[in-house]
Formats: sequence, C-alpha cells, structure tokens
Amino acid sequence: MEKQDYERLRHAVDLLENPSWTAKVTDLIGIPIEWTIKQLPKRAKQIISNATTKAIRGALKAAIYTMKVKHKGAPHRWWHEAFVATSGAVGGFFGLLGLPFELPISTVAMLRSIAAIAQSEGEDLKNTESQLNCIEVFALGGKSEDDDGSESGYYAIRATLAKLVTEASEFIAEKGLAEESAPIIVRFIARIAARFEVVISEKVSTEIVPVIGAISGATINLLFINHFQSIAIGHFAVRSLERKYGEDIIRKEYEAIAKSI
Repeated sequence: MEKQDYERLRHAVDLLENPSWTAKVTDLIGIPIEWTIKQLPKRAKQIISNATTKAIRGALKAAIYTMKVKHKGAPHRWWHEAFVATSGAVGGFFGLLGLPFELPISTVAMLRSIAAIAQSEGEDLKNTESQLNCIEVFALGGKSEDDDGSESGYYAIRATLAKLVTEASEFIAEKGLAEESAPIIVRFIARIAARFEVVISEKVSTEIVPVIGAISGATINLLFINHFQSIAIGHFAVRSLERKYGEDIIRKEYEAIAKSI
C-alpha cells in the first residue's frame, strides 16, 4: 500500500473507532450525557423513536430522488452546517415537542453533506448502493441497544448491514420507492433508525437540560453534523481504498491498525 493511502487508512480508523460525539457534548454542557438521558420524560422515548424513523424515511427519499445531481465544490460546505445549526436553535427553543419537525429537516441537510463527502471519495451517486451507503453513515455513527462488544466495530456493523443494504438497493433499483411499505424497505429503515436513535436520544437529552436553551441547541447541532461528517469521511475513505486494493487487504490492515491504537 502506498504511504499516503496507509495514512488515509490510519485517519479513517481513528475517525470510525474513536467517535468523539459524547465526549465533546459532555465538555460543552459540563454534565455527563448518562445523567441527562435520565432526565428525559417517560414519553420521550416514543417521540424520539417516531421522529428518528420519520427522519430516516425522509433521508431515504432524498437520497433516491435527489442524489443523482452531481455535487460541485468542496464537500464541507458551510451552508450545511449553518442550516443544521439554525434548525438546532429552533429545536432547542421548542425542546422535545419540536423534534418531530426539526429532526427530519436537519437529517436531510446532513445527508447532503455526507453525499458531497462520498462523491469526493469517488462514489457514483447515480448508483443506488452508493446512495444507501450515505444513509448507512447514520447507523455507523451510533450504537444499538442490542450491540455487544463483538458487534460495535466498524467492519462488524457493516457486516450486519451488508445484506440488508444489498437487498434494499436491488429492490429500489428495480421498483423505486413506489412500494415504500415493502418489507425490505421497512427493515432497512428500522435497522438504520435503531442505531441513529441512540445518538438522537443523547442529543435531545442535552437540549432539554435547564439553561441549555436555543443557543446551545445550535452548538450541539454543529457537533452533531460534524460527528456524522467525520464518520462519512472515514467510511468513504475505506470504501475508496477497498476499490483500489481489494476489501480483504484493507480490512486486514484496518484491523491491525485498530488493535495498535
């Protein structure tokens, strides 16, 4: 492997195996996220679950219907972050009640940023599987309550999603989203949403803490989009290297690096 590619892989491993969302938010608010989650009202879990599923469904539609247009310019465009920060300020002002309206909008905005990163790493966004890999980033950036230690690594998560992504992409390529209630589409959305929901719960729990307010809501959303941008950079760098060297070689190097850091 060329030296510059090895360094890209090392950077990707660091981004994917050491996500910094929780630490950064804890530093911002000065309170452990575990404590803030306990302050969520009892009805919050269902509200968060419904909003997350709605957000992933909306992101899937956006991916299929809008990603065929080639992105221009740098992958980190300031208006993605500005838009998400603004929606975070609104969400912070209205709290949990604003989540069903704010989250689908900010999720699609983050998806546009993820798509730009994907394209910068050589992904063909006219390809349905590449589009779904952009959605997959939302699963890679969070953990499911069903995870154990053997299922939390990057390649382990990809392995659990691989068949679902392939089946969903084949179905969509053939039939589109006209049958969005088809079992394979429902399973895909549910699996991604289950992992995304964990991060959403952490985000919401910080925004409802007294004195956080709309200003911190904007800051939290900036950390939120930066988190998923970092996951996207790592994910699509790995996929780019896999196309160049082969998946087996990159996975072997990835796991060796992961053990050493």
